[in-house]
Parts: sequence; C-alpha cells; structure tokens
Amino acid sequence: MDNPLLPSLPSRRSLFDAAQRYMLAPNEEQPPQAGDEPPRLTTQAIQKVSMSRSRERILANIDDMYREAFERAKATGDDAQMATLDFAYRREQLYFEILLDVRDAMERK
Repeated sequence: MDNPLLPSLPSRRSLFDAAQRYMLAPNEEQPPQAGDEPPRLTTQAIQKVSMSRSRERILANIDDMYREAFERAKATGDDAQMATLDFAYRREQLYFEILLDVRDAMERK
C-alpha cells in the first residue's frame, strides 16, 4: 500500500516487490549462460576449482599471525595471554592440518 501522506513516494513493500521481481525475474535480453548458476559446494564444483594455497603457505600464515600476537603479549609481560596464545596456536595448527589432509584427499580423488 502506498503511503497516503506522501502520495508521490511508493511504500517500502512496493519497492521491495519491484526489487525482488527485478532480481529474480529472468532477463529476457540475455539468455542464461552455463556458468550463471549460483555456486554450490558439490563434488562437481570441487573438481572444477583447484585449491590455490599450498599447505606451507597456509601454515606460514597462521604462524605469522600467532607469532605477532605472541610478541605483543610478550612485550607487555602478559604471561596468561602468552600461554593462551601458545595453546590456541597448537590447536589451530592441528585443525588446519586435518583440514588440509581432507583437502589433499579430495584432490587425489
């Protein structure tokens, strides 16, 4: 329903409906292309996209991130934060190694 106090402005609902029609309606000018479908995490999609980061790069990035935070905690003398960061680093490294093993196994398939 349009706003009776401001007759020249359409209501939010009608604007939303128009935007929805525009975004969801098929575009008659351009036929859909083969690559226009939304991305889905399927085995076919995984096979199309190769993993770009190496194991060493990922682990080096996490090492750099934690080393920087550890040095800040060390500079302030925060022993509790240093212990927390040390544990978190080892835990995250283990998680990433497991995920990387899964990724490597999927790439070999």
